[in-house]
This record gives sequence, structure tokens and C-alpha cells, in this order.
Amino acid sequence: MDAESLSSELNTELVFDRIADALSETGYAVLPAALPATMGDALLARAASFDHSVFRAAGVGRADKFQLNALVRNDEICWLTPDNEVEAAYLAWMEALRMGLNRRLFMGLFDYEGHFARYAPGAFYKKHVDAFKGRTNRVLSTVFYLNPNWEVADGGHLLMYDHRDNAIATISPLMGTLVVFLSDRFPHEVSQASRLRYSIAGWFRVNASLGSHIDPPQ
Repeated sequence: MDAESLSSELNTELVFDRIADALSETGYAVLPAALPATMGDALLARAASFDHSVFRAAGVGRADKFQLNALVRNDEICWLTPDNEVEAAYLAWMEALRMGLNRRLFMGLFDYEGHFARYAPGAFYKKHVDAFKGRTNRVLSTVFYLNPNWEVADGGHLLMYDHRDNAIATISPLMGTLVVFLSDRFPHEVSQASRLRYSIAGWFRVNASLGSHIDPPQ
């Protein structure tokens, strides 16, 4: 391993340490410049290159509970796949984070799913919790932001609350910022954006399979 690769690996392990420490102390972590800048640039270029037909209206709920509700959210999404090298690199980083957190916190994280999210001017996502009712498989949420030169007036902030509905964090969707938090612990929302806003939302899941019921679904 050359010196540059060794330095990158050490830096990544330090990032994982910081995330694990923050999750243990507060249940959430906010890290600027957590991933390599080149990866963020490539992901933004990838998201911005999509034809409008690639993104689809985002819904709420899962399986037979899924529905479109523009009063709750009106962003658009495109799921990540390992078939593209840019998306695959991000998924590989998240896989390394999964293993790193399992080593540090024994969380039993099983797999990861994620999607690009595009918020057109005027788009928002009302307050919600990521863990689905009746299912515990989404245990850790991630958001990675892809917006250079974002200003406060641009809106689109992530607002996080505690279980008593007290505001605990207002996070700007600035390029390179990574947010990681316990999925069932923090209600959160995305305030209305006034300019085009990109991010990647994702979730680490545990294996909640029981008998013939496979969860996560294959």
C-alpha cells in the first residue's frame, strides 16, 4: 500500500471513529467533508446529468402502505445501483462504514439502501421518522449533501427534533456534509428549498427476517 492510500485509509477510520462516538453520545453525527471531495463532485455530476424522466415522485410508506402525498413531500428520487461506477464508489464507502460501525458499536447492520433526492425550488418534506411502523429494520439513516455554495436564504435545511418535539439541530445541505442518525429516534423535516437541491438519502438496515417472512425484502 502506498503512502497516499495508507493516509486515505487512516483518515477514513478517523471519520468512522467520529461517527461512532457521536452516535454513542447524542444519537446523531454531522460531519463536513466526511467523504473525499472528488467523490462528492462525481456524485453531483451524476445526479445533475440525469434526464428528468429518471427521477420519480417520492412517496411515503412501504409496500401496501406506499402512497404519493404532495402535502407531505414533493421531492423526487432515483435509487442508487452498483451498475454505475460513481454510485458504486459511494455504496462501497457506505459498506465500509457499515462494517466499521458494526466493529465499533455492535449494531448488527445488515445492508444499505439509498437514493438521490432532488428538491426543485419550492420542494419540501414535512416532519417524519424514517423507521416504518411495525418494522425495525431501518436503524440508521444517512444524508450526504451535494450543493456547493449553499446560502441560508436558499432554505432546504434539515431540521431535527428530539422525542419531545424540541428542535435540536438545523443543518445546511452544504456540499460534502454527511449526517448520520438513529432512524427511530429523531423526527426530522426538510424545509422548503428556494433553489435546486441535491442529496443522497440512505438507510442501514438490520435483518428482521422471521420464518418465511424475509425482511429486508430481496
